[in-house]
Amino acid sequence: MTAANRSLQSISRAFGRQDGDGKEIGNLILRNLPRGECERIFSATEFVRLRLRQVLHEVGETIKSVYFLNDGLGSVLTVQPDGKSVEVGLIGKEGFVGVPVIFGFSTSGLRVVTQADATAYRIEADTLLKILAGCPQLEKQLLRFSMMLGMQSTQIAACNRLHNVEERLARWLLMSHDRIGAKMLPLTQEFLGQMLGTRRASVSVAAGTLQKAGMIRYTRGNVTILDRGKLERAACDCYDIIQAQKNKWYKEAE
Repeated sequence: MTAANRSLQSISRAFGRQDGDGKEIGNLILRNLPRGECERIFSATEFVRLRLRQVLHEVGETIKSVYFLNDGLGSVLTVQPDGKSVEVGLIGKEGFVGVPVIFGFSTSGLRVVTQADATAYRIEADTLLKILAGCPQLEKQLLRFSMMLGMQSTQIAACNRLHNVEERLARWLLMSHDRIGAKMLPLTQEFLGQMLGTRRASVSVAAGTLQKAGMIRYTRGNVTILDRGKLERAACDCYDIIQAQKNKWYKEAE
């Protein structure tokens, strides 16, 4: 198939609100664009599949491509000089990977890695900047998302400092479930420790506590949410704070 035909196919699917798999487009930013902007953005994007643990952006490296996540989950990590990392944000189908680009920066200050197999619409960073000049609604949506992500990151930073591992794990599982939708999450103790900025043994104890309480089932490499209601009650206030502020801003933007 030629590049022109692929572009036409992408546009057709976009107007029919379908992704590259013939399903309804998942990314909320793209779904809410007017027809003219939809045509411009989809003529320049490529539907791609992302692997589990795939690094999309690395600290200090030039951002060549940006991504509108269609499904799956992206983890935003701050990385220390010794290589240790801790999660400061989560991005799902509501968002976009490449926030520095829309503010005129060309390198990433954070690492972004997928936490599950995912799909996305990928576009060259330079191309997006050119398109934004003629797409005011897209630009507005990206700026709003950047505020959402910034608010989320500051709350998670406070959470990592103030709350115990069990509460943080419950909060993290809820946020991941919101974005992935599936009740089973492919997670190891080591990876969860990196996400929560704590030791693997601490994650094991916290997961064991949640499992004994009937909230989750934890097996090697997988966590299954069994009782979301109990998990919400076990989480710290940070989950509700993030949700409340996000909902307030959504209403203000209507």
